[in-house]
Amino acid sequence: MDQQRPFLYLSLFFLGFLIWSTWQQEHAPKPVVPAGQIELNSANNSDSSNGNSMPSGSSVSTGAVVNNGGTVPVNNAVANNNDAQQIHIKTDVLDIIISTQGGTIVQADLPTHPVSLEEQDKATRIIDKEQKYAAQSGLIYRGADGSNLAPNHFAIFSTANTEYTLQEGQSSLQVPLTWSNGSGLTVTKIFVFERGSFLVKQIQKVDNQTSNIWSGNEYLELTHKEYSRTGGLLSGAIAYVGPAYYKNKYQKIDFGDIEDGDLKDLTTAELNALSDDEKADRLIKGGWVAMLKHYFVSAWVPVKENENTYYTRIDKTKNNYIIGVKSPVKQVNTGTSGEFISQLYVGPTDQASLAKISKGLDLTVDYGIFAFVSKPIFAVMSFINRNIVSNWGWTIILLTLFIKMIFFYPSAMSYKSMAKMKKFQPQIKALGEKYKGDPQGKQKATMTLFKKEKINPLGGCLPMLIQMPVFMGLYWVIQESVELRQAPWMLWYQDLSIMDPYFVLPLIMGASMWFQQKLNPPAMQDPMQQKIFMYLPIVFTVMFLFFPAGLVLYWVVNNILSIAQQWFINKRIIGDT
Repeated sequence: MDQQRPFLYLSLFFLGFLIWSTWQQEHAPKPVVPAGQIELNSANNSDSSNGNSMPSGSSVSTGAVVNNGGTVPVNNAVANNNDAQQIHIKTDVLDIIISTQGGTIVQADLPTHPVSLEEQDKATRIIDKEQKYAAQSGLIYRGADGSNLAPNHFAIFSTANTEYTLQEGQSSLQVPLTWSNGSGLTVTKIFVFERGSFLVKQIQKVDNQTSNIWSGNEYLELTHKEYSRTGGLLSGAIAYVGPAYYKNKYQKIDFGDIEDGDLKDLTTAELNALSDDEKADRLIKGGWVAMLKHYFVSAWVPVKENENTYYTRIDKTKNNYIIGVKSPVKQVNTGTSGEFISQLYVGPTDQASLAKISKGLDLTVDYGIFAFVSKPIFAVMSFINRNIVSNWGWTIILLTLFIKMIFFYPSAMSYKSMAKMKKFQPQIKALGEKYKGDPQGKQKATMTLFKKEKINPLGGCLPMLIQMPVFMGLYWVIQESVELRQAPWMLWYQDLSIMDPYFVLPLIMGASMWFQQKLNPPAMQDPMQQKIFMYLPIVFTVMFLFFPAGLVLYWVVNNILSIAQQWFINKRIIGDT
């Protein structure tokens, strides 16, 4: 029995997983639509692209007939309007442009997060006109003839200033925009910015000085044009770009899913046709809607105590995909005022900050199927970096030492078995010669020898089995955690989330893997297996050329520690048994 064969299988499995992961990200089948929704989606599929760029004037209300509101002409929230002005707001962490058309945020830059190390003066842009990416909001009047009783995201607001800056010593900044119908109804949309915060508070204040009760609700939307993900095995993981929302669990809803009618914004007639249970299923207490890109996210967070209605819309003629949330209906009596309060996060996917804002928002850092490994790894790394070294490169090295200590005993047993295998290599080879024409006899004699000398032929695979899930977990930590984006180590390693520019670590990794083979040469007799095993260091080196430097650093340190442990055990076993 060739004890190294399982190692080959593990290596091939590892390569296969990377190929499968790349394919899955580009060609994964979409979730099956529940049977109860298929007829509804297909019946209204044509409506999803009819150019209606306003949400329906309806929201879920269990046990009651839903009242409809008005709609507005076809338009695009990101398009310029001749009467609209651009308001520029600058804080210590945000650089934002708001259009007076709807009070829509049409651009958001992060000065504290440069695009790259080579372009330190160029801020990362999250909300972007070029991508039809906007954060829009408005009000929907819930009565008859409400065309001039609620400002939507096409209404023109007025502003006292077009430039706002958070000054030194100032802790917060308010940016008010005002709309009035000229008949006693005034809506003030106020954006509140805090120093050092990526979280923007939005207040829509309705001042009703008309003779009628005002009844309506708020809607919050994020828009984006369709985005096609492309990449390959050697270009690393393909980051998800697109909408997501939270309904007791984190759920991504791709642009293709929106086109298929998933979470479709229902009309009044469709909502009224639902049973109370079906209506309740479309209600989400609290929650959030988000638009994701690699390392960054924008998210509308409504009032946590409210039962909100979540939906998607699409305007195919303008390639505009929308995810949004509608609040419950609120009434404002004549002579009084009422407020709709929400929050908009525009910033990096900092897990600690996101977790404090809303339940599940930190899940936008998507570690995939290895989250059960990645989350503990990130927690340990954060502790080390925060309390011990304050350098992510040294953090990875200390993490490797920590993991090695945890698995020291099982690894030692494995290396001990491998050392015994090496010691009895002449006997194994002699058995191969003796039973050259008798494979069954050779296997029986070899297993008898293993049993007599207490050798585990599969022991050499244990280090790989232990290392593989840790490796994949760390891979996603480095790939998805913004904390490691542009994180330096030393020398030319100024960004551990990208490949080594000079390929030094991958070459050291390949050399260490080759040395491990020499330290414990395989006992396999099959020439083909010997060749495959011999070329494994080369194959892995080529693969690791394109992996993040931080990941290769982990593998190099792990290999060096494994070599030291294996050499020590070999010396004891071969010298004293």
